[in-house]
Amino acid sequence: MKKILVVLLFAVLFVNCKDSNKVRIPIKQTTNEVAPVITRSMKDKLNDYVSVKLTTDTSKLSEDEKKMIPLLIQATDIMNDLFWYQAYGDKNELLATIKDEDTKKFVTINYGPWDRMKGDESFVKGVGEKPMGANFYPTDMTKEEFEKAALEDKNSLYTFLRRDKEGKLHTVAFNTQFKAQLTQAASFLLEAEKLAKDPGFKKYLTLRAQALLNDNFQPSDMAWMDMKTNHIDVVIGPIETYEDQLFGNKASYEGYVLVKDMEWSKRLAKYADFLPELQKGLPVDAKYKTESPGTDSELNAYDVVYYAGDCNAGGKTIAINLPNDEEVQLAKGSRRLQLKNAMQAKFDKILVPISKVLIDPSQQKHITFDAFFANTMFHEVAHGLGIKKTINGKGSVREALKEHSSALEEGKADILGLYLVLELHKKGELTADIKDYMTTFMTSIFRSVRFGASSAHGKANMIRFYFFKEKGAFTRNEDGMYTVNYEKLNEAMKELSSLILTLQGNGDYEAVTKLVAEKGVIKENLQADLDRLTEMSIPLDIVFEQGASELGL
Repeated sequence: MKKILVVLLFAVLFVNCKDSNKVRIPIKQTTNEVAPVITRSMKDKLNDYVSVKLTTDTSKLSEDEKKMIPLLIQATDIMNDLFWYQAYGDKNELLATIKDEDTKKFVTINYGPWDRMKGDESFVKGVGEKPMGANFYPTDMTKEEFEKAALEDKNSLYTFLRRDKEGKLHTVAFNTQFKAQLTQAASFLLEAEKLAKDPGFKKYLTLRAQALLNDNFQPSDMAWMDMKTNHIDVVIGPIETYEDQLFGNKASYEGYVLVKDMEWSKRLAKYADFLPELQKGLPVDAKYKTESPGTDSELNAYDVVYYAGDCNAGGKTIAINLPNDEEVQLAKGSRRLQLKNAMQAKFDKILVPISKVLIDPSQQKHITFDAFFANTMFHEVAHGLGIKKTINGKGSVREALKEHSSALEEGKADILGLYLVLELHKKGELTADIKDYMTTFMTSIFRSVRFGASSAHGKANMIRFYFFKEKGAFTRNEDGMYTVNYEKLNEAMKELSSLILTLQGNGDYEAVTKLVAEKGVIKENLQADLDRLTEMSIPLDIVFEQGASELGL
């Protein structure tokens, strides 16, 4: 899951949900209790993102692979418009109302008029608060109305809720709403399939093209897990549910075009073999770890050469854990894709500068790319651990925890990722200084918490920051520099792992709601430290120079 990122908006341009439907008002997740409000220009907001060129070594590609990549990019690019509709509505209508070019650029980065890194604050005059359900539901629909509606596919990942002429709710399938665009995207995949030499990749492209047209993605997910030797890859379709903050039900369109780093992937392959053993050793009662992770799980490293849609909105994804289908995960495991070039860019341009401002000088030497890579990778591995179904008949964890499921799942993956690193270090499978992984992990909290409370990843990091603070896992001196207490961090990791896995296994919606309300916020001191990063012009995230032309194709 995504790690990786992200939220969905609505079709009506100038609706103010505060006036029309109090149930839909987003809860303000960020607070600034004392510090004055800082007015920033649109140019300042654009400077929060540093530009990065996405490239790869195309000399390692065959001639047919070089021809396939532009086709895959064309298919993936279509996901941009589909996500725009899901996240906001009519993109062209919105952009036509904006004269300032900088504002238009910022709208494009955010796929709408709400700042994803600032709790979805509106930055376009006349546009009200962002609907919690994005454009998946009518803006005047209450949760109670939805729950009472006798619609068989209302909880489907792949349907919109709409009103008929009489005002009654009905569903519209994604493949119906986007028939023309999806037909075009499928045709590009089938053109690429004709050039593919790898049998597994050929099968996947054929099945994925069909899935775009019928919203039955499980066969293509299975085929994606079966293919092992392909050099290039594409992830495309409605995948993550972060954008639906009302129920966490609806999947967003996105796409990546990827080139596998064969050498790095070979180095990572061995770690998947440890998953069953590591699952048994999780620091939680046995009843919360009875599920067995699939044995076909893979770890691979890639250069990503194109992003589109959900994964490209606001904070960018740097690692992927898919498929999300629990049945596929239990049958075949999942594939963890490390987007090495994007990861390196975030490390160099964001994480290292953050460490210079916030981490005690005596521990800055422990900020390393290898540790950042490992922590990110095992975050994705950790998505496959723990529990997918509640132990008390409440259904899947996602169904039981509703809109909070994504934030808690990202929090689980973060903390269990550290658990995996520490366990593998004990076994001698990871050999760098253990302080590298722990210091880099702590520093990464500051990077990710800047994503804001509208992001599942941002919220997960807020919760972890305050949990660690309570447990003494770090101290903050008068100069605002943080020092990690490695022993207490280790203990806090175990306690938080147990808490999250228990909440998931019990499907305890009320307790999770309380946890998010208490710790899923940015309080005064932390906000002041984050403001220092902004004052030092440290970017929040990256934007891409990307496409076939950037690759010389």
